[in-house]
Amino acid sequence: MKFLIVGLGNIGPEYALTRHNAGFMVLDRMAAQHGFTFSMTRLAYTAKWQYKGKQLFFVKPTTYMNLSGKAVQYYMKQENIPLENVLIVTDDKDLPFGKLRLKPKGSPGGHNGLRNIDELLTSQEYARLRVGIGNNFSKGRQIDFVLGQFPEDEMIQLPDYLDRAGDAVLAFCTMGIQNAMNNYNQ
Repeated sequence: MKFLIVGLGNIGPEYALTRHNAGFMVLDRMAAQHGFTFSMTRLAYTAKWQYKGKQLFFVKPTTYMNLSGKAVQYYMKQENIPLENVLIVTDDKDLPFGKLRLKPKGSPGGHNGLRNIDELLTSQEYARLRVGIGNNFSKGRQIDFVLGQFPEDEMIQLPDYLDRAGDAVLAFCTMGIQNAMNNYNQ
């Protein structure tokens, strides 16, 4: 069984540790822990890894956040992965830092990366793991906040948080969405 795990983010060193790159950060942490590596391919950095009899195909789109759907659509077709085996890992400003929310479907909730995926897949029926980044910004400062780096106190907690998110990804692939939700939604 094959799964497509897509971490959303923006490429380039200026975005590396920003809140909006939480999806990339989860996949990078998983790669470091489990020993797989990403390679530059069409529209994305990709990696393959076998886990408990499942083939996991990881994608970090190089299209920038607002065009993430191009890579999702391409690799679903390229790897012949059905929509029910797709998981999008993304930041969520409506969840406090440290909270995870795994859902089987949903709206983009103002997230341009998810909006583009919805448009290109013509569906909202795909799983998403929302990684809470908080919303400690004043009116009109949302872009600066999501493209800003985590403060020092959150950076200290970040490795454990990314580990939990990675565990939720693996639970989705091995236990199914309902059991994974029961274990990781707080």
